[in-house]
Amino acid sequence: MPKVGSKSRRERAKAPPEGVNAAIVLADGMAFWGQGIGATGVAVGEVCFNTSITGYQEILTDPSYAGQIITFTFPHIGNVGTNAEDIETTTPAARGLILRAPITEPSNWRATQHLDKWLKSQGLVGIAGVDTRALTRRIRDLGAPNGALCHAASGGGRSDALDTARLKAEAAAWPGLEGMDLAKDVTCRQTYHWDQTRWSLGAGYGTLTNPRHHVVAVDYGAKRNILRCLAALGCAVTVVPATASAEDILGHKPDGVFLSNGPGDPAATGAYAVPVIAALLRSGIPIFGICLGHQILSIALGARTRKMEIGHRGANHPVKDLATGKVEITSHNHGFVVIAESLPDGVVATHKSLFDGSLEGLKVTGKPVFSVQYHPEASPGPEDSHYLFERFVELMETTTKERTTA
Repeated sequence: MPKVGSKSRRERAKAPPEGVNAAIVLADGMAFWGQGIGATGVAVGEVCFNTSITGYQEILTDPSYAGQIITFTFPHIGNVGTNAEDIETTTPAARGLILRAPITEPSNWRATQHLDKWLKSQGLVGIAGVDTRALTRRIRDLGAPNGALCHAASGGGRSDALDTARLKAEAAAWPGLEGMDLAKDVTCRQTYHWDQTRWSLGAGYGTLTNPRHHVVAVDYGAKRNILRCLAALGCAVTVVPATASAEDILGHKPDGVFLSNGPGDPAATGAYAVPVIAALLRSGIPIFGICLGHQILSIALGARTRKMEIGHRGANHPVKDLATGKVEITSHNHGFVVIAESLPDGVVATHKSLFDGSLEGLKVTGKPVFSVQYHPEASPGPEDSHYLFERFVELMETTTKERTTA
């Protein structure tokens, strides 16, 4: 059998087989055929894979996936349908999706719409019937490639729209995520306030009625459930755009500042975000960052980041708390990482990945500042990491008490 990505396989893939109307073509010419799902058209981006077996709607609406085409390794996607509650942002930023099997018919009491109909309404291009094992091995062995995903409007048979040479050229011409600032594309356009709390069975989402703390969340591509977790702990949240100045943020007189998740290269976003975070660090206010917020905070502290070959995307990633020895099962979605060896004096590693040993968290000695790479607001089965929000609240309470007694 030829190796994944071998010349013979690519040669066999040049002409569309009978009965297909969709293809994903990588920048090296490797092509996979299948049946189109969702919207018709062409989507170009970085092809990654996610190993989660639940939460496909949350994944597709996570702003951190801007610029990416998501390969789902779990074959049964669509079984819980879609609804208006399980979204992380109103306008999905992901470029498209790749499935092994046709979309599963919904069989869940919360379903209000079929996944395929929802994809069409969101303009998301997809393909089903792909050998996702082969594609995942290709990504695992050679890194995440650029790809062009085409769902032709013809609806079947051989389609002139499935021009592999053109799709290969589009994939090769795409600049890639390194050096790309995507936070500006997914951030809010104006400041707004958030008071919705977490979902509960039978009641849905709640509303914060008696806030005890005020948090300013810098939106680099914030997921809604992050804001809900803060509100559920008594935090009134003011959300500001990624480009907000330190003066803007501190002008809201927050008890703490949250640096959100988001897409793209942290060094590129850091061009305007790092000076702001540096000013916030000098103010002494408690700071909590996750994902992209963690990476940009690290740069502001003097560390460096790099792009990963594959990235971490899934809901079963073991992370070790270096202080307690406890292992958390966590949700991940990132393609860049903070270089642990670049942490300056006074900045301490707090968590590490048990998959590859990469840095997963840090804190600043003597200051109310900490961050993690993973997503504590997610619930990939357990809720192992929700304590991080409680830690943030405790830091705000302690800092406020110290200021009032000084």
